[in-house]
Amino acid sequence: MIVDLSDGGRLHVSAAETPRAVLLLGHGASGKIDGADLVALATALPAEGVTVLRHEQPWKVAGGPMRARPEQLDPGWETAVRHVAEAYPYPLVVGGHSAGARCACRGSANPALPVQAAVLALSFPLHPPGRPEKTRVAELAGVTLPVTVVQGERDTFGGADEVRAALPEGWFGALGRTLVMVPGAGHDLVPLKKVMPRADAMAMIVAAALRLVDGLG
Repeated sequence: MIVDLSDGGRLHVSAAETPRAVLLLGHGASGKIDGADLVALATALPAEGVTVLRHEQPWKVAGGPMRARPEQLDPGWETAVRHVAEAYPYPLVVGGHSAGARCACRGSANPALPVQAAVLALSFPLHPPGRPEKTRVAELAGVTLPVTVVQGERDTFGGADEVRAALPEGWFGALGRTLVMVPGAGHDLVPLKKVMPRADAMAMIVAAALRLVDGLG
């Protein structure tokens, strides 16, 4: 099912028959809602009682070029969060891939938005490739909710080890914060075939999301 939003964005809904939570996912700067990780979650989680909504930004629906700056992404994301919070009266987990993960992190700290329960950050882009000095760690560090970060081992935007090192010692492991590394995977979270089958990596991502939801109580 597709739901048109008031700002021109869209929600691609994979509904659970008996929901216990809702997961709202944003896409990356390229606007790709059919990435392996997002599709895996939308396919597997409804059977586990989690309705998954993949948000398509208004500029992507309109056929616009790639966009990544906060001022280009946050308004559309905020519209989606408000719509989902009103339409689905269940604990709301927010997340997304790459730029979508950044949106979710920023939005989770916005007191003007409806209450959110947790954050699922897939391939959080810690820095542009080859530019570690341009860190975005403050967006992740600013999340005060339980958060699961799923990061590829060899992500050029910052691998799992880089993400862990960028945050204070003990940040992960406290207050419901978890880092999951996908061995051999790059920014798309698809691992090298010699390291791990793609299906196993997607199962890791689904399991991480389920643990996050289960932890909400």
